[in-house]
Amino acid sequence: MPTTKQAVAAIVRRIGFDEGRVGAVARILTDAAVLPPGAPGTSPDLSPQDVASLMLGAALDVPLRAVVDAVRDYRALRREGVPDGAPFAISVATTGEELDVLAEIAATGSPEAKARAAKTIITVVNSWPEVVPIDQIDTRRFSAGAPSHWQASRHRKSVEINAAALVDVINELFGDQ
Repeated sequence: MPTTKQAVAAIVRRIGFDEGRVGAVARILTDAAVLPPGAPGTSPDLSPQDVASLMLGAALDVPLRAVVDAVRDYRALRREGVPDGAPFAISVATTGEELDVLAEIAATGSPEAKARAAKTIITVVNSWPEVVPIDQIDTRRFSAGAPSHWQASRHRKSVEINAAALVDVINELFGDQ
């Protein structure tokens, strides 16, 4: 299992985020128990899902003091227009669950599944809580608020992450388990 330091280095190398920012986000998420803490003198072992959460935290353009709440809020986003408490058939997944599935496919999926996952673009919108994973088959919007209203009075500011880079990060860290 990879350590947090190895995950930070892989994210910086493959996705291109700032090393200082990713390291600071990793420390904050570890302190808040979003990422697993290590034992005294032992580095924590991360899962593919933890690496996806770290990538999400690094993509968010929020002050470091707000990273933990932002990661939790973004991971809890539901499909656009689906209220909390909706029937299971229409409220199948949250952003966090979708990222976890993508990370699991990258770690243990077949070569065909990895190739399909790598065609996804993950757009993390920083102007308001929204994540849009776009692939060739489906476009899902996970956002807070009413889908028929413009979400903010300012410009839409987002970070796009090629899922092929995330698949490469997870392959580098976990190999074919």
